[in-house]
Amino acid sequence: MTYLDDLAHLIRSCLPPTAAPPADSDDLFRIYAVLLRAKGEQVTDEDVHDAWSAWMQSVDGTHRALVPFRELPARTQAFDTPYAEAIREAARNAPH
Repeated sequence: MTYLDDLAHLIRSCLPPTAAPPADSDDLFRIYAVLLRAKGEQVTDEDVHDAWSAWMQSVDGTHRALVPFRELPARTQAFDTPYAEAIREAARNAPH
């Protein structure tokens, strides 16, 4: 395990019970860990969507949500919110 895995685990632990991360998403959470290091508490839902999009391209390049965040319906955009909140919470609690 690396420092990114540690942060990825911390982010997962900050998710609400209602969040349902995709299966086999360790790489996605490592990208979220990079977001935490780069943006910390300033991370946005759009940042999370961009990170998810980068990951999803290698999982399913035809996924219908692989469009810029602003082009998503509000209902779909809302799926990114708990992840952005978890990253911000993890940023507040991560060892510095």
